[in-house]
Amino acid sequence: MIAEKVDLSKYIEMRNDRPHIRGRKIPIMFLVSFQKANNSSVEDLCDGYSLSRAEVLSALLYYQEHQAELDIQDALDEKESLEYFERYARDRQK
Repeated sequence: MIAEKVDLSKYIEMRNDRPHIRGRKIPIMFLVSFQKANNSSVEDLCDGYSLSRAEVLSALLYYQEHQAELDIQDALDEKESLEYFERYARDRQK
């Protein structure tokens, strides 16, 4: 069997160098992280974020196809957020 890449551009767009649901401000990693943390089904995600089944499945497929790079970027973003939080928490205590 030959694996084909599916064109997900109908449902996925890049915003600020991050993949999002096209026409929405929902980052793919937000949806994936929510799904993992809450063990959410596709239907739960559709209902919770007013997305179509195709949009959710496209987001999950996009993540699967780009998992390594998205996980690295997510870890870097989380590290940066923690550094900002720690820096500004220290500044507020002064």
